[in-house]
Amino acid sequence: MRTGLLKDEVEIPEKVQVTIADGTVTVKGPQGEISKKLSHPRVKLERKGKHIVVSSELPRKREKALVGTYGAHLRNMMVGATKGFEYKLKIVYAHFPIKTSIKGDQFVIENFLGEKFPRKTKILGSTKVNVKGDQVVVTGPNVEDAGQTAANIERATKIRGFDLRVFQDGIYITEKPGR
Repeated sequence: MRTGLLKDEVEIPEKVQVTIADGTVTVKGPQGEISKKLSHPRVKLERKGKHIVVSSELPRKREKALVGTYGAHLRNMMVGATKGFEYKLKIVYAHFPIKTSIKGDQFVIENFLGEKFPRKTKILGSTKVNVKGDQVVVTGPNVEDAGQTAANIERATKIRGFDLRVFQDGIYITEKPGR
């Protein structure tokens, strides 16, 4: 049975500017700018003062889920625009020292398990990667880009063809935001 109106209110923090145009929400803050397309014919986004209201009249199961999803996306965008997101990774090796560097929009891993050719992975969006010793710090305003960049770095050092219990070399995520 469908109920009347389903609403989710997202508060806009200070120092943040939000614009909604043609189903695209743009959030600008001290850490950067994030844009995301959030449009569905039965889900409305509107700004009311210091809040963004996500609503749906007579929602079905899918629209109920979308109201919550859009609210969560907007909250993540607000946090990213004000504080940003940070992932920490650790470089682990036993015999061959892994050398990492950033070249343009690529993260380069050299001498992984003594391989001659470097492994490369893409740095997405406006994400920044810093390497200090055996620590890699991935920061950015967009949680999706920062998280995917950290996952790409971890996945680039996945070992194939060896026993994972013996060869534990690689770059591993040690800290995620909000945990």
